[in-house]
Amino acid sequence: MQSANSHIVLGLGATGLSVVRYLVSKGITPLVMDSRRHPPGEDVLAKEFADVELIAGGFDCRYLVQASQIIISPGIAVDTPEVQAARDMGIEVIGDIELFAREIADRKPCVIGITGSNGKSTVTTLVYEIMFASGLNVVMGGNIGIPALDLLALNADYYVLELSSFQLETTYSLNCIAATCLNISEDHMDRYCSIASYREAKLKLYPQSRFVMYNRDDPLTFPFEPMNQNTFGLGMPEEDDWGISDGKIFHGDSEIMNLNDVSLIGSHNHANVLAAMALVDACGVDKEYMIQVASIFKGLSHRCELVAVVDGVTYINDSKATNVGATVAALDGLNTHLGEIFLIAGGDGKGADFSPLSPALEHVAKVITLGKDGDKIARLKDDSIQVATMKEAVDTAAQLAFSGDIVLLSPACASLDMYKSFMARGDDFKQCVEQLDGQ
Repeated sequence: MQSANSHIVLGLGATGLSVVRYLVSKGITPLVMDSRRHPPGEDVLAKEFADVELIAGGFDCRYLVQASQIIISPGIAVDTPEVQAARDMGIEVIGDIELFAREIADRKPCVIGITGSNGKSTVTTLVYEIMFASGLNVVMGGNIGIPALDLLALNADYYVLELSSFQLETTYSLNCIAATCLNISEDHMDRYCSIASYREAKLKLYPQSRFVMYNRDDPLTFPFEPMNQNTFGLGMPEEDDWGISDGKIFHGDSEIMNLNDVSLIGSHNHANVLAAMALVDACGVDKEYMIQVASIFKGLSHRCELVAVVDGVTYINDSKATNVGATVAALDGLNTHLGEIFLIAGGDGKGADFSPLSPALEHVAKVITLGKDGDKIARLKDDSIQVATMKEAVDTAAQLAFSGDIVLLSPACASLDMYKSFMARGDDFKQCVEQLDGQ
């Protein structure tokens, strides 16, 4: 058994490996534990860190209660009984972002923190692309791409971090030059007891940030207490805030660019552009680089991604819409489209309440559902069609849609009931659409 003064990494995968890599670089040999019998990354661990022991298939309290520090992966809940037992004994439980924050405390680089229920990856990437275009020494990671601790080796001046609520739960000392919570809607209700506790985790990003940018269209993103703050939203802004009026982006009363010149489609994506511009503005980036990137940035795969136009019907892959709020945003963003919208939705609802989807479905011609909780969505719209496979869903939509219409995959659910990931689900949708194109 490990000595009492030990570090335990709870959960392997990409994040766990980054923690092991960091600790070993500090001369610490941790113990790794994972509830899975064959966790992802075990081969890499054995090859690169032969001295690091892995206990797989469960969490052993005998080790946990003797640890000096537990570094927990975001996929593991802090109220897991074995973890809670260690916390009750006063053992420190933190995540990889807290380790990152402590490591950079003396270096004092600039961190831009981005959280929210939806749009995090898009805004994080936009911020990175704008800052990179301006010539800054910037890197991007966290909950997207490279784990935060692995970014340290790149010695950047600016770190753009996407942060999940799970990561923020165990983060206490991250200082950001600019931070935002883009929006908050029900998500991960299988892990949080209420939307209030979910919100509390998200807004942990604010207190130690120099500038806070919140969404004035979403009261749940407002800080609990007044701070150095600006806002973004879809109306005309005031003073130093960001907004949209008459089809143009404004910073205060200064016109920045016409929305017709923004590559991303949909009002929800326009809000993402506003947030990114507000964040980089707080870092002193010239507006010419904001305009340059916003005019060419096409978005990320599986996020309102244009797949193809087949017989005049536009097929859009929004497989990353793993919660109700994301699907509502996608439907609202496409609401100005003149043709009909055919929605493919369903999957694992993660305990969510689907009723907020109802108003958005009023603008949908037909709902086609699949997956574990597809029937719950089908009940929200008369004459919904339930199918068993993605191919059935796409074929059905293709038969119903006419030229000028949209077929939108925006599931409002997680994918793990049918697929390995939302990416696999989106790829299946794209393959089914490609088969239509070949018919």
